[in-house]
Amino acid sequence: MTALVYTVTETLRYRGAIGQWSWVLHRITGLGVLFFLVLHVVDTSWASFFPAQYEEAIKIYQTPLFTIGEFGLVAAVVYHALNGLRIALFDYKPSWWKHQQRAAVIVLAATVIILVPTFIFMFQHVLNFYAEEPDILPLGVVLGAQLPFVAGIGGAIILALLLSALWGLVAGGQTGKRLKPSRGEKFWWSYMRISGVLILPLVFGHLGMMHVIQGVFDITAAQGAVVGTDFVNASGAATEFVGARWGFGIAGVYIWRVYDIALLALAVIHGFNGLRYVLTDYASHSVVRRAMVYLCIIGAVALLIVGGAALLNGVDEKAIEMAQEAIVHTTQP
Repeated sequence: MTALVYTVTETLRYRGAIGQWSWVLHRITGLGVLFFLVLHVVDTSWASFFPAQYEEAIKIYQTPLFTIGEFGLVAAVVYHALNGLRIALFDYKPSWWKHQQRAAVIVLAATVIILVPTFIFMFQHVLNFYAEEPDILPLGVVLGAQLPFVAGIGGAIILALLLSALWGLVAGGQTGKRLKPSRGEKFWWSYMRISGVLILPLVFGHLGMMHVIQGVFDITAAQGAVVGTDFVNASGAATEFVGARWGFGIAGVYIWRVYDIALLALAVIHGFNGLRYVLTDYASHSVVRRAMVYLCIIGAVALLIVGGAALLNGVDEKAIEMAQEAIVHTTQP
């Protein structure tokens, strides 16, 4: 905690110009995107396993709090992706680092250029939705629904600390020392650059389809089109939307499942490894530092299992029927 406080105070005090703030923004936006990724993967998996809960989750996403968060998310993704590309290019060509200040300005400018039309399209979806005077969940309900996620994160932290302490006892303990960097760090350094580039078309494609062409408000529109397919969401259930998208195939290949699996694998491993860098930067005690590594491993594995299981299982007719029943039940006086 002392290291974190020191970093914050020195960041505010130190006049490192745009290079310093690019580093700060890259970390903040990365953490924000990872937080949403955890929520998004878990919630979307409910379309396959708990359809009624998924319908409730989408209603939560359609509230003002999450609408504001969606705009922040898109801004964070665009900046983090472009700045990550800048870092990857300069690491590939170290002689270009003398141009890093100009490149950082270009990244900011490109982010604004992309976000202006993107936000205009997104805001149109918002206006259309609220023009119909929808039934919006109270803020207390929205916040209360996040408590299981908070509890889950807290449980993962406790488990990671216990495993780290147990390992310290088994291995003889090194309570005052920092863990030595492993030989695999070179691999992870390369992975972050390569995966960051590979993610770009996938993440921008996903943002374009699910936030610009169609947004969270459109996936519950009865008789609405399902982006990227020739299907129609007849019932207006969010579960049917996901089922239609994952069930769309070309030449026997469920293309959006393959797409989402690739995005899931790259983004989860990239995100949690980035979180590992951030957490271990501020953990001086070996037990805590090792626990932060375990926490990232637990988070990544859990998310890959949950998301992967949902994608492989898909959404069947029974799940869609359950979702429709849940909608009818919640709309009845």
